[in-house]
Amino acid sequence: MLRVIILIVAIGAGSLAGWLALSLQPGAAVTRVETPSPREPLAEVLVAATNLEGGQVLEEKSVRWQSWPVGAVNPGFVTRAAQPEAINKMSGLMVRSHFVSGEPIREDKLTRGSNLLAAMLQPGRRAVSIRISVESTAGGFILPNDRVDVIQTVARPGEGQTENLSRTLLTNIRVLAVDQKVDDTKGQAVVGKTATLELSPDQAEAIAAGQATGLLSLALRSASDAAEQPMLQRPSNVSVRFLRAGQSEIVKF
Repeated sequence: MLRVIILIVAIGAGSLAGWLALSLQPGAAVTRVETPSPREPLAEVLVAATNLEGGQVLEEKSVRWQSWPVGAVNPGFVTRAAQPEAINKMSGLMVRSHFVSGEPIREDKLTRGSNLLAAMLQPGRRAVSIRISVESTAGGFILPNDRVDVIQTVARPGEGQTENLSRTLLTNIRVLAVDQKVDDTKGQAVVGKTATLELSPDQAEAIAAGQATGLLSLALRSASDAAEQPMLQRPSNVSVRFLRAGQSEIVKF
């Protein structure tokens, strides 16, 4: 009987020792079960299938539907729920401003016209081109959609030498294009021979007169000045040349 009791005690002690050894092992893994968070509902949004440049005509392969979180859908996006035939309806439209691949399509950046420059103009504005050079365009670093001041320089004969007079003709004017380039996604310098500006009718007349009577150059403005209203600077004085008895006299008013 004593042997049986000793055997039972030994088995119990061994089991207890084994359990303690297993429970005290370093790095014992603790399994935690996490409840997955509910998934946000998705909507299908029309996006650019590849990079789309300004002036490019949309084709069916140019766009595609992509899942988009409902909470991040902008009212300007084109959704499949609202416009299920959007891919077919938008084929043939022209891109006004470039899209990167995967960017949601916005109808305000598309046009049904065939002239990109006319589509870029704000209502009541005119597109006027002026002659430029590297020296007159901040070393060629003026790009489409930049803001500039237009400076006129006039050469006037003086006593024994030619006098050059400069004045700011227009301020905070938007550049529509340099040569025939209306968009520049890489931000590289563009060296051209003409710059096309977006002007009001009065500003267009001032540019035409300024270009006929002098040399025009462009001064690049800070990007933070874009909110300022474009201004037509009136000359502070007017010079009139009088001819009297074969002599020329300039009078300032």
